[in-house]
Amino acid sequence: MRLVVADCSVDYAGRLTAHLPMATRLILIKADGSVSIHADDRAYKPLNWMSPPCTLTIDESPESDEAAPGVALEARWQVRGKDGELLQISIARVHHDSSHELGVDPGLRKDGVEAHLQELLAANPETLGRGWALVRREFPTAIGPVDLLCRDADGTHIAVEVKRRGEIDGVEQLTRYLELLNRDPLLGKVRGVFAAQAIKPQARVLATDRGIACVTVDYDALRGLDDPDSRLF
Repeated sequence: MRLVVADCSVDYAGRLTAHLPMATRLILIKADGSVSIHADDRAYKPLNWMSPPCTLTIDESPESDEAAPGVALEARWQVRGKDGELLQISIARVHHDSSHELGVDPGLRKDGVEAHLQELLAANPETLGRGWALVRREFPTAIGPVDLLCRDADGTHIAVEVKRRGEIDGVEQLTRYLELLNRDPLLGKVRGVFAAQAIKPQARVLATDRGIACVTVDYDALRGLDDPDSRLF
């Protein structure tokens, strides 16, 4: 991973256009090739980013920043995505630049209930939908494994993210997985399902907006204490 703290402006051109004026920001370049720009707030969410696969080129003798006349630039980074999107980072001054080898991440260790819930759903995929079958648990992607990859009765693949408590960050996580999975021509169109014992209203609204279905799951019922019971919304 490379971390750069710099005074920079950022321009994105793709499905829409966006501009960030000159300010001090953190730029992250990860081993998977992704590039993201962060402010000193918003928790983990970047101001702008480019997901892999993408290509980074660096011009160390750029022309001045048209959006900020009179500002001399040290470099201009151009990040191109697979569909022709362009993320342009105009750097006026670098305050910090370092690289770090993080190694292979062991992945998120779920608590006992959440891990067991995933196991139970993998063994009983029809709890999530009639005619569903499990393809694989911990299906790998470039940014981590999807909890469950299933296939419905029509042969459509479904990525399932399993949480004990369904919150917004889980929906964001599943959104990133779906973005990558839908680039795989062998899978075709992949739908998303967010499964949890309880799902917060804000998470449900965000999931619905992104075309992700929500399933509330009865953990005790899955353990055999009652008839299996879940509600699909």
